[in-house]
Amino acid sequence: MNTHNPGDFRYRVRRSDDSSARFDRIPVSVRTLSSNTLFQGEHEIGIEHHGALYRLKITRQGKLILNK
Repeated sequence: MNTHNPGDFRYRVRRSDDSSARFDRIPVSVRTLSSNTLFQGEHEIGIEHHGALYRLKITRQGKLILNK
């Protein structure tokens, strides 16, 4: 079940050179955390979201994977 609401973010209007306005999905401000802050030396953390447990993992290649 997808609980993401696109209206949760505010988007700004970008004007091109021809003065026509278009809406881009560029968040005005997004809270950003370092992965070092989140993982604190571990390779896996749990995230509780609406009663479900998700696992965020750092792979051997240094990528992030989120599993339910």
